Amino acid sequence: MEKAIKAAFPNTIPVMLGYISVGMAFGLLFEKSGYNLLWAILISIVVYAGSMQFIAINLLTGGAGLIEIALMTLFVNIRHLFYGLSFIDKFKSMGKKKTYMIYSLTDETYSLLCSVKAPEGVNNKLFLFCISFLNQMYWIIGTIIGSALGSLIKFNTKGIDFAMTALFVVIFIEQWSSYKTHIPVIIGILSTIVSLSIFGPNNLVLPSMVLIVINLMIFSKQIERKNCRESKGDVNNAC
Repeated sequence: MEKAIKAAFPNTIPVMLGYISVGMAFGLLFEKSGYNLLWAILISIVVYAGSMQFIAINLLTGGAGLIEIALMTLFVNIRHLFYGLSFIDKFKSMGKKKTYMIYSLTDETYSLLCSVKAPEGVNNKLFLFCISFLNQMYWIIGTIIGSALGSLIKFNTKGIDFAMTALFVVIFIEQWSSYKTHIPVIIGILSTIVSLSIFGPNNLVLPSMVLIVINLMIFSKQIERKNCRESKGDVNNAC
């Protein structure tokens, strides 16, 4: 486990910087909404849903019912169903860790799990588990700091909820610069634009995810071919 944590930590540093910052933003807003530190920690442990936690603040303070909150959570995070499709086989072999891996599959964790591999001599299952676990710890730490500061410092919190959007932009740029082919990114952008123009901003997520998955399936051979061409100089390339 120690070797796995040491190997996983450097890969999670970009997420750490983002999650602590955005977690602080959530903790601040949650504190300003009348919920103390214990509630902030609890929701970041049990819910751990990133953007949905920001939406939950408005739902809770607006008096929304449990059914309304549950349905909103389902629609906002339904994209995770599509994420999980690519990890069915990998998570199936992880035994007792499988449940936590499914639960902790955020956007940023998914991005990392897709792009990193365990170094030689490190158990791959423990390596992936440590990445997921560390990422959640960063979010909880950020939440604690933000909530504590919110109870001590009085200031205008307007605009802080944009932190989650900023984190998505940073992850997008990092993936664009590091991934061997830009075809999936282009598919994602175009599919989102088409869905936005047809369904509007309030009904965007599910249609765009369906369209992205369909197009990724259609262009999967071109993506694999492009990856192989770009990886010819890689000694570990198995094309």
